Amino acid sequence: MFKESNKFEKFENKVWLSSPTMHGPEIEYVKEAYETNWMSTVGKNINEVEKLAAEQAGVKYAVGLSCCTAALHLCVKLAGERLYGKPAISHGALEGKKVFCSDMTFDATLNPVVYEGGIPVFIDTERDSWNMDPVALEKAFKMYPEVKLVVCAELYGFSGNIKNIKEICEKHGALLIEDAAEAMGATWDGKPCGSFGDYAAVSYNGNKIITGSSGGCLLTNSIEDANKARKWSTQARENAAWYQHEEVGYNYRMSNVIAGVIRGQYGYLNEHINQKKAIYERYKEGLSGLPVQMNPYDAERCEPNYWLSAMIIDQDAMCKHVRGETEALYVAEHGKTCPTEILDAISSINAEGRPIWKPMHMQPMYRMHEVIGREGTLRCRTNAYIAGSVEDVGADIFQRGLCLPSDNKMTAEEQDKIIGVIRACFE
Repeated sequence: MFKESNKFEKFENKVWLSSPTMHGPEIEYVKEAYETNWMSTVGKNINEVEKLAAEQAGVKYAVGLSCCTAALHLCVKLAGERLYGKPAISHGALEGKKVFCSDMTFDATLNPVVYEGGIPVFIDTERDSWNMDPVALEKAFKMYPEVKLVVCAELYGFSGNIKNIKEICEKHGALLIEDAAEAMGATWDGKPCGSFGDYAAVSYNGNKIITGSSGGCLLTNSIEDANKARKWSTQARENAAWYQHEEVGYNYRMSNVIAGVIRGQYGYLNEHINQKKAIYERYKEGLSGLPVQMNPYDAERCEPNYWLSAMIIDQDAMCKHVRGETEALYVAEHGKTCPTEILDAISSINAEGRPIWKPMHMQPMYRMHEVIGREGTLRCRTNAYIAGSVEDVGADIFQRGLCLPSDNKMTAEEQDKIIGVIRACFE
């Protein structure tokens, strides 16, 4: 049991990790869709969302889709056909091809690679950014020069050197898919996240920086690719009076009702970012003096959107801690703690945190896939972190890190109490 379990009173209303924040215009656009009877997958709201998404990301075109995973799937399909040609109906666009993928991310980043028959090869995490390590990516290209596609996620709204990742891809003749689901509104060298990839995707999931409850956009500078994605997203229907189909399609188009919510949210993107930044800075100040570090980023080149504030515990301040497939155990120890103890303590006062993303190469379904670090191939065939002769950065961050309550409606007083709970875990 965590220390000082009865020291802090519970919040009457739960403090969430990151919940939707509505403002008013959203319901007006939804009402407009209702009153004009544009309730399906066409309408003004979708058109406006596509315009706003492209403008915000600094690209020419956006395609409104049902979710970010659908956007990523069509990104992968577009890239695969561009690289390898149109596949037979029974095969995916990447059938049997290796693809370099971010290791520490949500599995939605790379599941579309598998949808299209690709073989994910994971690239280890850079300790200074928690994103794909450019040095490890270079190493991977030396090992597998035939690879022509990279899928890179930007974690928690804090971008790594996505510009360098893009340059490495260009050097090796590879395409880049940028998963900016968590990074809308963040920039690198003043350029928006979502604008670096040959293809990119953003998310409007219920917990994102702005939301429609669901939805996503595919981003591209190619009108041909945008039109192809729109066609695929509506079951790939051909231009005929009847239902004519020459290729596999999907039911991926965004709803005009959902688009109304998203349309109303865009005007509040910067406000939400400023609120999230204040949360990050209060945590950083409130946790100062403890053996922890907040999400790292290059302050000179990266302007995060601060979507989720996270922290990592110093190794020498970790108590004994082990994770199985679905459960974790730890031994409480004076002056030390671990992510599970802190998460239990936060939960005890009716607040929500969560572990850092578990690296993909540690997931049961991908455990036998290769993961490449700065020094070469890493292997991890158990759920627990195993220190070896080659450093496994992603596994180490997962072992010692956690995401903190980051809801932009959390008050300073509520956050101070959460900070107090965290500090008590180190006592």
